[in-house]
Amino acid sequence: MTDESTSIGRCPDCEMELYEYHVLIEFETEDGGTGVFADCPECDDVVRLNR
Repeated sequence: MTDESTSIGRCPDCEMELYEYHVLIEFETEDGGTGVFADCPECDDVVRLNR
């Protein structure tokens, strides 16, 4: 089970700290890593982050 209070990084637009509960979708990147699209509540944008 994932702890929803775990930080996944910062929004590239406004630098707000994002957490697991902001994740909309998780996907595998071309290099075999994991990427996510997350909803930033501060700037109200969907942003892409790599884990």
